[in-house]
Amino acid sequence: MNERILIIVGIIAQYFLSEENFSSEQEIVEELLSAGFEQHDIQDAFKWMENVSLKPATSRVVELAPPLLRLFSPQERQSLSLEARGFLTRLRQSGLLPAEIAEEIIVRACHEEQDEVTLEEIKSMTVLALFADLQQFSPEIDCIIEDNWKKLYH
Repeated sequence: MNERILIIVGIIAQYFLSEENFSSEQEIVEELLSAGFEQHDIQDAFKWMENVSLKPATSRVVELAPPLLRLFSPQERQSLSLEARGFLTRLRQSGLLPAEIAEEIIVRACHEEQDEVTLEEIKSMTVLALFADLQQFSPEIDCIIEDNWKKLYH
């Protein structure tokens, strides 16, 4: 937007903010024309204001990142082996496992009927959950199964 249009927008805004009553948009246009502004610049200013006012407001809410450290409840510690908990924590901290999927895996593991979910079982659950989430093959899945972390970064 050029400087003339910006000046016109400022003047129009002052008209709207002033306590003077004006009868129409045409009255503002006539005053701007008498002040020496060109018709096409005035129209461009009104179009710009219309576009800005019709554009949906963007949210400036900052989303907080979920914490990378998760504390396991007593029931979760009983249901998941130490290695399984460490594995899930490592995946979360490396950014490979979203918080929502990690929680889903933990809930599933706690509902297993056996005493304790092992590392291999949690790997299988993780692969299935990631696969379902991605709905396509991903190199992360191979790395998790093979326990090859270097492959992810090279």
